[in-house]
Amino acid sequence: MNELSNTFLTKEQQKLVLDVQSFVKQKLSNDFSGHDMAHIERVVKLAKKILQHEPKANGFIVIVSAYLHDVIDEKVVADVSQAIMELRDYLTSLTLTDTEIKMIFAIIENMSYRKNLNQKKELSLEGQIVQDADRLDALGAIGIARTFYYGGNKHNIMYDPNISPRTSLDENNYKHPNTVINHFYEKLFLLKDMMNTSIAKKLAEPRHHFLVQFVKQFEKEWQGEDYSY
Repeated sequence: MNELSNTFLTKEQQKLVLDVQSFVKQKLSNDFSGHDMAHIERVVKLAKKILQHEPKANGFIVIVSAYLHDVIDEKVVADVSQAIMELRDYLTSLTLTDTEIKMIFAIIENMSYRKNLNQKKELSLEGQIVQDADRLDALGAIGIARTFYYGGNKHNIMYDPNISPRTSLDENNYKHPNTVINHFYEKLFLLKDMMNTSIAKKLAEPRHHFLVQFVKQFEKEWQGEDYSY
């Protein structure tokens, strides 16, 4: 546990976070979709960075939720209901209060991009921080790498200029396969303007710009055009 964590957590909370970290490592040890432990640790770091600018937030809830945000995600687990039950049993076995458990589930069950397509979910400040941190990891160089990694994992083609990005998405059609490049237009380019906190909005700007420049260059090269010097 680093020094930054100590500013948010009591010693007892630090022990609980270490336990949660071990639980998540075990759950995501076989993930090859870009939702692995490395992604989790980056989201936790980003959440801590945002926390420095949001002193009213409950740091313990933010950090635990950041660690747990993918362990019940359908992109990662085969049986969501089973994963939810296992997570609830696990959290109950710790010294968390019922209120804390409810707060955590309210975040991780409602923060995903897909869950907010039909109607924007109302998240607590803690949930907004974790959502921002997760979305920031979908931007920039890491975001590009994860997008192609996930697309390959799901056997999606990289690009087809004859397949246009979808302009209307809901929870159902969002899951249908599409090209990797279209995912930038359908989701990633939109994330910058969907950030909740002021600091996340600032952090998103350069990462968003990197995405845009990458896709422009990708499409040029696909058409056989030279680099722009």
